[in-house]
Amino acid sequence: MDDSKGTPESEYSIECFQNYTAPEVFIQGLAGIVDQQDVESMIRAQKQMLQRFEKTNEMLTNCNALSASRLKSVAPEFKKHMQLLLETKKDLDYVFKKIRAIKSKLSTKYPEAFSEAVRSSFAEECEEDAEGTSKAKPKFVSDEKK
Repeated sequence: MDDSKGTPESEYSIECFQNYTAPEVFIQGLAGIVDQQDVESMIRAQKQMLQRFEKTNEMLTNCNALSASRLKSVAPEFKKHMQLLLETKKDLDYVFKKIRAIKSKLSTKYPEAFSEAVRSSFAEECEEDAEGTSKAKPKFVSDEKK
């Protein structure tokens, strides 16, 4: 019986642990080691974090609902703008197709004058690029007449 005084079982009566499972005995042993104030402060911190997370979750839910309602109200307008852009693209494609056809006819009918016009136009564009004005202000045909 003297041999058992140095073991942890000797500090506690074995009979008192007979009604508990091994994990419960382990937890009871840890409870004696851990300071109760530390446990209470951890629980308070967890409750504060839970409140913050619940508040954040509510705010995100409200934000999601607001975004969904705004998307619903803006979707038809967005669809109209997309349709307008598609129509504008078709119109521009048609205009550029006509311009290419006119250029082709001019180059076949007046090859020397057309090549000179292309050369002078290219030289003007190079000068404008060097000055940096072509990026700042787009060049239109109506601007050339002024």
